[in-house]
Amino acid sequence: MRLHPPLVPEGLKCNLYVMIRNIIFDLGGVVIDLDRLKAVEALKKLGVSDAPDLLGEYAQKGPFLKLETGEISSSEFYDLLLAKCNEGTTCTRIRDAFEEFLLGIPPERLEMLEKLRQKGYGLYVLSNTNPVMYNHWIDREFKKAGKSINDYFDGIVASFQEGTCKPDPEIFKRVTDRYCLDPSETIMLDDSATNIKAAESVGLKTNLIEKEGPDSFLSVCQQLLDAPSLV
Repeated sequence: MRLHPPLVPEGLKCNLYVMIRNIIFDLGGVVIDLDRLKAVEALKKLGVSDAPDLLGEYAQKGPFLKLETGEISSSEFYDLLLAKCNEGTTCTRIRDAFEEFLLGIPPERLEMLEKLRQKGYGLYVLSNTNPVMYNHWIDREFKKAGKSINDYFDGIVASFQEGTCKPDPEIFKRVTDRYCLDPSETIMLDDSATNIKAAESVGLKTNLIEKEGPDSFLSVCQQLLDAPSLV
């Protein structure tokens, strides 16, 4: 398993989880499956020709970045996008095309979050997200199991509410300061190597999450579930 830092012999890696009390999750690419190209193609069909440049897998540009950092409101975002779109395009069609980025949350991931909370871990979210997705698709998807996102996590830090986004070290500090988390007892799970490096810069333990294998969401969470811990 690839853990950061330090690199240790395979047989000793499980020991890195022993002192963990808290787990911070990225949403997109970790809890939520993504497909950037679906969103890019949907937006291009609406006339947003520069969608491939504006809508990145790990970082956004232009109106998308401004929305994600809270620099503009949802209504201002729609105004900027409508200026790029074909005549007759509606805000709802823009929202639906943008949300093509989000594929879904496998039920087994929600079940794993519940198991981790039952064990006693503090669970938190640190996500680069925006009000369009957060207040619509993300809210709806978590409610499919009859609960809300707040039923799975003890605290949530969303970039659009903070005025900054990952990999700014400041947003990682806000999570630990706001919820009184000891970085040495807290692990960040993220699918971006750049974000992992930023998390480490403020003292957090980290694990880079991949789609499959020993660094997948379920594999890492199961190891945390199985590990002797402080909780």
